[in-house]
Amino acid sequence: MNPFKKAFCRVYQLAFYAAMPFLPYREPESFRKVDDLVPLMQKLRVTSLLLVTDKGLRGAGLTTPLEALLKQNGISCTVYDDTRPNPTTANVEDAVNLYRKHSCQAMIAFGGGSSMDCAKAVGARIAYPNRSLRQLGGTLKIFRKLPPIAAVPTTAGTGSEVTVTAVITDADTHHKYTMNSFPLIPRYAVLDPEVTRTLPPSLTATTGMDALTHAVEAYIGRSTTKETRSLALTAVGLVFRNIEKAYQNGDDLQARENMLRASYLAGRAFTKSYVGYIHAVAHSLGGQYNIPHGLANAVLLPIGLEIYGKTVYNKLHELGIAAGVTTPDVSHEQGAKDFIRAIRGLNRRMNIPETLSGILEEDIPTMARHADREANPLYPVPKLMDARELEIFYYTAADWSKHDDDTEY
Repeated sequence: MNPFKKAFCRVYQLAFYAAMPFLPYREPESFRKVDDLVPLMQKLRVTSLLLVTDKGLRGAGLTTPLEALLKQNGISCTVYDDTRPNPTTANVEDAVNLYRKHSCQAMIAFGGGSSMDCAKAVGARIAYPNRSLRQLGGTLKIFRKLPPIAAVPTTAGTGSEVTVTAVITDADTHHKYTMNSFPLIPRYAVLDPEVTRTLPPSLTATTGMDALTHAVEAYIGRSTTKETRSLALTAVGLVFRNIEKAYQNGDDLQARENMLRASYLAGRAFTKSYVGYIHAVAHSLGGQYNIPHGLANAVLLPIGLEIYGKTVYNKLHELGIAAGVTTPDVSHEQGAKDFIRAIRGLNRRMNIPETLSGILEEDIPTMARHADREANPLYPVPKLMDARELEIFYYTAADWSKHDDDTEY
């Protein structure tokens, strides 16, 4: 990256960091059971709501008890269950039409990050009926109050129930872009381990590694605070102590609850301290190939940490101590390598691949530009890289050795 762009990025990030104490961050009001949503909606005087979910969850009967309970208490529940794993602008517009048609007053987002992101985007379109999603994309574009959103995460990974972010894929161009505005934080969150009990092992693994990636990227960035560092360290410890238990035994509700807590804490950490290039690259891969976000992050996490190199040794050492995979008496370099090795071990034991199939070399420059546009100048990464430099993420994730030998990374 050229010196002028580097300087601009760091000044931009410093300005956001200085403004952090004055920005309207808020934490959702949290509940422990899905059944708590009925008295909440009654308290809000909601008589008609939109339930945003996906066909897999609804087909498995996970939303059936909630739908029945709402009906029994006189609350009309319209269901939108066409949410895709990487929600598109078309998904959002279809859900917006349902919301308006049935005069809904609130939403329940029931599912993983895709359902929650879709509901957030619907809320933004309801608040701004004359603006497109593209116009609402980017940072601090949304200021109006959204309809009440209650988020029920059925995976323990995205942290979307507590974040300012929604990620949407353009249905025509397949470009994945982010919306970052404070009104997108859901007003309510339900952390009920029962709804995660049937999550398949593969999704338990990849969504859990998504939570780990949130915590790690929030911790190694340059805009951390005492609060976000503490949240991230706690989340990392929870993931390392519980993810394999949840993976091996889906009925271990204590492990499920701890993973939900880890995801929530990691979400709080990166909402203030942001993520980094690992996420930006993962988003571009999801937009181009529909690769699940958790899987992309799981594969990219150790790769990205190795690319950052010595700029993150001390912080990775601290994370490794929190994870219980290294000790304080070793060097920062050794501690960092112990931590990266432990991440690869988690992936291997949970059958997560080391690389991603289907990446086409001709797509890499375009995806790298998208990642560059998302991350720079906002993300306070430990090592700044431009689009050309970011291409190494894709080549390494695809297990390709072919790249420009004279490129400095």
